[in-house]
Amino acid sequence: MNDVKHITPEKEPSSFKLISTLGIAGFLSGLILVSVYLFTKPYIAQNRADALQAAVFEVLPGTTYFEKMYWDGSNITSFEGSVETDIELIYFGYDSTKQFTGVAISGEAGGYQDVIMALAGYNPDAEIVIGLKVLESKETPGLGDKIILDDDFQENFKQLAVVPEIEVVKKGEKVSDNQIEAITGATISSKTIGKLLQKSMETWKVRIDNYFESNAKVNNDED
Repeated sequence: MNDVKHITPEKEPSSFKLISTLGIAGFLSGLILVSVYLFTKPYIAQNRADALQAAVFEVLPGTTYFEKMYWDGSNITSFEGSVETDIELIYFGYDSTKQFTGVAISGEAGGYQDVIMALAGYNPDAEIVIGLKVLESKETPGLGDKIILDDDFQENFKQLAVVPEIEVVKKGEKVSDNQIEAITGATISSKTIGKLLQKSMETWKVRIDNYFESNAKVNNDED
């Protein structure tokens, strides 16, 4: 008589066990991502700060050193903190003879693909932009990236008046010093630069004017 062997099938893992396993795996993955982010954050911040500060010398011709400044809620004052800060900084440039060369102001605005970040050099006495450096951009190669590569477009920012407000016009239609000639085929990116600059001026122009007026008054009183 043949022996009949009964094979008992293995139990399928319970839903709780599956969910627990997936939960643990997700938690560990998240923990790794957070750890990497926290580890690299100060390096990323430092690299961005280095790139921005290097750009100060490009947008403020003749500058050999600069002073970090910020808005404390009532006045522009000197900043001596860490680069890991959410405080918006501006930069006062000076040449080798300690003569003031202008103010470098950073700004950002939404472009066609993503946020565009740039640094502008500003001459408060003449009320003109004297330089522009795009710091971050993911605009379309061959079109939107011309805001960085197109020499004619960059010429807009050598003597750009900020009064009245900055405007962007089609190429060949510029009639005023406060107008930026857009790049053909990259109108949105061009307008983003104009919007970025106008926003920066709305935030900082009056503050900068008041700062220099106050300091001029103090110096006159001391004399």
